[in-house]
Amino acid sequence: MSAALLSPGASGPDVSPGSARSSGSSSAHAASGAPAAARRAGRRRTRRVLGALVLLLLVAVGASLTWGGLTGEVLGHLGALLGLPGGEESFVVGTLRLPRVAMSVLAGVAFGLSGTLFQTVLRNPLASPDVLGISGGASLAAAWAILVLGVSGAAVSAAAFGGALTVAAAIYLLSWRGGVSGYRFVLVGVSLAFAVSSGLGYLLTRAAVDEVRAVLVWTVGSIGTPRWSAVGLLAGALVVLAPAVAVAAHRLRALELGDDLAGGLGVRPDLARLGVLAVGVALAAVATSQVGPIAFVAFVSGPIARRLLPGTGPALPASALVGAVVVVLAELVAQHGLGSLEVPVGIVTGLVGAPYLLWLLATLNRKGHGA
Repeated sequence: MSAALLSPGASGPDVSPGSARSSGSSSAHAASGAPAAARRAGRRRTRRVLGALVLLLLVAVGASLTWGGLTGEVLGHLGALLGLPGGEESFVVGTLRLPRVAMSVLAGVAFGLSGTLFQTVLRNPLASPDVLGISGGASLAAAWAILVLGVSGAAVSAAAFGGALTVAAAIYLLSWRGGVSGYRFVLVGVSLAFAVSSGLGYLLTRAAVDEVRAVLVWTVGSIGTPRWSAVGLLAGALVVLAPAVAVAAHRLRALELGDDLAGGLGVRPDLARLGVLAVGVALAAVATSQVGPIAFVAFVSGPIARRLLPGTGPALPASALVGAVVVVLAELVAQHGLGSLEVPVGIVTGLVGAPYLLWLLATLNRKGHGA
């Protein structure tokens, strides 16, 4: 053994108990600080994403309100939006466009929240009201009310709301086997979607030509030119459902831990799933009753939001904003993006959502989850 190692003044690593405790506490502090830093970074990323989505929504709303094709028209519409006297521009912005944009935002929020609740609680990216036939049930009931009962206006919206609730209840009851699994729920929902589509086709073949035009809006979805009373009704419904959405978000966080841990936290898993699904159905039903089954908005909003945000989870605020942005931009394209041709907004969202659905199915097959 060398003298240097035996010398009291020799330099070397400090292996005293105190230094060991200090080193251990430093390592523990660093280990505990890493998750905290990750959480802070995640919160900053979430705030940035939400802020960017709000900014994008404001830009889309502004474009929808002021777009006119010519610079002078755009400036005139912008002046009307700011409250300047403008005659025709004030009428176009305040009476025609503002209710349409407001309805687009509210419907997008409702569809975005609904789809995310379905996909999260059922743990299946294919689970959304439009894919599962819930929106189709609303369309079938609305068509039946128009063609068979001969009603219009609020009565048609009420029938659509009831049709969505009826199909959702049928899916839940048919998929119950001592509990509800996402896979079985989706299979039953897709089967009922084909059934209601067949029923809608039958009603259209039996209808007169002039009646078919009134029903077609319920096959693809359209914002149209809504009245402020309809906008207020949808806004009021969202305000009423907001506390239920907050409770559903809390239940989802518990369910993501697994049924056993959720039960340990005082959450009954089956009852919690039923409650979350009921909130999602109510959101989809009230939106569909006002604007029809706008395709794929509920389907794509949640996945887009989760890709933008860090980590996993329901991402409900981001999904609501994504849904609003999608509907407002799709409505802008439907009104002004195809030249002189104006089409229902559901056609535009269908053109965007169908390729996404094919891509998702291909991805699931490559991962071994497809059929």
